[in-house]
Amino acid sequence: MEIISKLLFWVANSLLIPDIIILLILFGRSLLLAGSFYNQSVVKRRNDKLFHSKIKDLSPATIDELKSLLPPKDNALFTKYLREMLTGKPTEAYTEYLLCNLENEADKDLSVSKMLAKMGPVLGLIGTLIAMSPALVGLSTGDISGMAYNMQVVFATTVVGLVVSAVGLVTLQFKQRWYAKDIYNLEYVGKVITNKQES
Repeated sequence: MEIISKLLFWVANSLLIPDIIILLILFGRSLLLAGSFYNQSVVKRRNDKLFHSKIKDLSPATIDELKSLLPPKDNALFTKYLREMLTGKPTEAYTEYLLCNLENEADKDLSVSKMLAKMGPVLGLIGTLIAMSPALVGLSTGDISGMAYNMQVVFATTVVGLVVSAVGLVTLQFKQRWYAKDIYNLEYVGKVITNKQES
C-alpha cells in the first residue's frame, strides 16, 4: 500500500509543471480572446446601428436598399451571410443552408470561450491540490519557507484558472446572444426574400 501511495504521489507531483504550463498558455489565449472580443463588439455595435432599422422595416421593395448598405468587405459572420443571402438563390432551402452554415461557424467561434470557461477552473484546481500537498509537508516538518513557496503556487494557479474561466464565460455569454440575434435577423430577411420571389 505504501508503494502505491508513493507512486500516486509521484504521478500527481509530476503533473504540476505541465499543469502550470498549460495554464499559462490558456491565460495567453484568454488575453487574445479578450482583444478579439473587444474588436467584435465594436464591429457588432456598428453593424447593429447600420442594419437594425432597415431589417426591422424590411419589405420586398426595400431589399435593394439593404443590399446597398453592405460594406465592401465582410467584417463579421453576419455581413458575410447577409451578403450571400441577398445575392444568392432566393429559395427557402438556400436560406436554411446558409443559416446552418452560420450556426456551425458560430459554434466554432464559441468553442474557444467554452473551452476556457471549463478548463480554467479544472487546471487551477489541479494546480492547487498538487501544490497543497508539499505545503502541508513543509508545515509538518517546520519548513516555513518551503511551505510559503508552495502556498504561492496554490494561490497563483487558482487565480489564473479563475481569470481564464471568467474571460471564457463572459465572452461566451455575449457571443451567444449576438449569434442568436444574427440568426433571427437572417431568418427574417430570408423569409422576406422568399416571399418576394413567390409573389
